[in-house]
Amino acid sequence: MRFSIKAMRAGEGLIALSFDAANELDATRQAQAQGYTVLAISTRSGLAGFSRTSARFPLVLFSQELLALLDAGLPLVEAVETLAEKEHRPEVKRAITQVIAQLYEGKTLSQAMEQFPHSFPALYIATVRAAERTGDLSEALARYIAYQTQLDTVKKKLVSASIYPVLLMSVGGLVTLFLLGYVIPKFSRIFEDIGGDIPLLSRLLIHWGVFMEAHALEIGIGVLVALTLGIYLARLPETRRWVGLKLWSVPALGERMRVYQLARFYRTVGMLLNGGIPVVTALDMVEGLLHPTLRSLLKRAASDIREGKPTSQAMEAHHLTTPVSLRMLRVGERTGRMGEMMERIAAFYDEEMARWVDWFTRLFEPILMALIGIVIGGIVVLMYMPIFELAGSIK
Repeated sequence: MRFSIKAMRAGEGLIALSFDAANELDATRQAQAQGYTVLAISTRSGLAGFSRTSARFPLVLFSQELLALLDAGLPLVEAVETLAEKEHRPEVKRAITQVIAQLYEGKTLSQAMEQFPHSFPALYIATVRAAERTGDLSEALARYIAYQTQLDTVKKKLVSASIYPVLLMSVGGLVTLFLLGYVIPKFSRIFEDIGGDIPLLSRLLIHWGVFMEAHALEIGIGVLVALTLGIYLARLPETRRWVGLKLWSVPALGERMRVYQLARFYRTVGMLLNGGIPVVTALDMVEGLLHPTLRSLLKRAASDIREGKPTSQAMEAHHLTTPVSLRMLRVGERTGRMGEMMERIAAFYDEEMARWVDWFTRLFEPILMALIGIVIGGIVVLMYMPIFELAGSIK
């Protein structure tokens, strides 16, 4: 990640610096190593957001390799050093090296990872910390790998289901733009010479063709500016949050989004409970994963659990369950296997989401193809309508 720093050094006065670093602490250390006194620090924003200056930390791969080395009998510090030696990406290597430095200072692995929140999320650190208490770090790593793999599988299913509709809309949009921006202006010259009484919609297409030919440069620049602005806005968290709120308000789609959120919620809480973390602490940790509407409900449910209410009762009272998940929660309370039951609830939700996505894509794709065909076919018919009129008048 790129950081901008305002700093001072003797004989230079105020100066602006820029560093590639894993986090703010790392950027500050780099500046201080050069003799600067840091006054302010911020991440690079604006148009720089179009280029990624740092690679995302490969947490699952890191965990898999660390687990393999620990199972092979290597001590923790030696295992992490081995991962640093084999790493060739500067940003990732720097983050691992900084963790090693913290370990040599006598800190635990979870304490070392806490210094670098951009690379190690809070859930991962909590899992490692819980494992340090019980001495089963390898089991905790395996549990997190399985958890993240299951989440990635669900995401891949959703992405793969959306590829074909997006491809259809993109191709249909490009064909429509080609007809409106190139073909119709060419036809408009012929239609102007025909004259006579032609259909209203055909006349509108002719006017559009004349307008396009007269203002092609301005329209092209406007389209490029609009696309650039759209891409920039789409990358902003505020835009994604606003779109999410609008989609959440759609009844059928909002319910599916709620099920997806609950699946991720139960899977995460189940992983934390299996790692030995108390239920209330686990609920507080996963709060940020939920939609704001569900987040407020979770806070009330956690408050009820602190007051001594059963987990199933608190979840049911605040609409964080379905009939199936409620029964499984009650079974988990009776058997003492709440973490396992929550993971089973998440698996059930995942299967339900997979069935819904499959049904929706089977229905949506033909409807989308029909709409695109109607739009493109309508434009073509309207283009040829004056020619049909001319042929009729000649007869």
